[in-house]
Amino acid sequence: MISVVHIHTCRNSATVTQKCFIPQLSRSGIITMAFKDTGKAPVETEVAIHRIRITLTSRNVKSLEKVCADLIRGAKEKNLKVKGPVRMPTKTLRITTRKTPCGEGSKTWDRFQMRIHKRLIDLHSPSEIVKQITSISIEPGVEVEVTIADA
Repeated sequence: MISVVHIHTCRNSATVTQKCFIPQLSRSGIITMAFKDTGKAPVETEVAIHRIRITLTSRNVKSLEKVCADLIRGAKEKNLKVKGPVRMPTKTLRITTRKTPCGEGSKTWDRFQMRIHKRLIDLHSPSEIVKQITSISIEPGVEVEVTIADA
C-alpha cells in the first residue's frame, strides 16, 4: 500500500488548509504524485517532552547553590515544570596519614578530608529548551551531568 509521502501546509490570510501529495499508480505501472487539497486544518506535530535530570556536584557549596539558582531561574522563565534542587547527603572522604615520610620520630598524624556536595534538578521539557537553559556560565569547580529520559 502506498501512503502519503509529503505534507505541506498552506496558510492564507483568511483560511488555513492542508495540502498533500497523493501517490497514484497509472496503468503503465508508473507512479505519479497528484496534489490534493484536503481542506482540513493542518495536523500539529507535538514536541517530545523528556524527563531531564541535571546532577550538580561540587566541593564548594556557594558556587553549587549559585549554579542551581541560575538553572532554576532559567527554567522558570521558560515556564517549565521544575522539581528541585534536591540536596543529596554530603560525602565526606577522609585520609589519615603519618606526618613523617621516613617513619621515625614521634607518632604524629595528619587528617585530611574532602566534602562533596550534590544537587539534583528534574525538568519536564523538550531537549532543545534544555540546551538553552544549560548554556549559562557555570562556576569553576561545579560538575554538571545531564541525563535525558522519555517521560
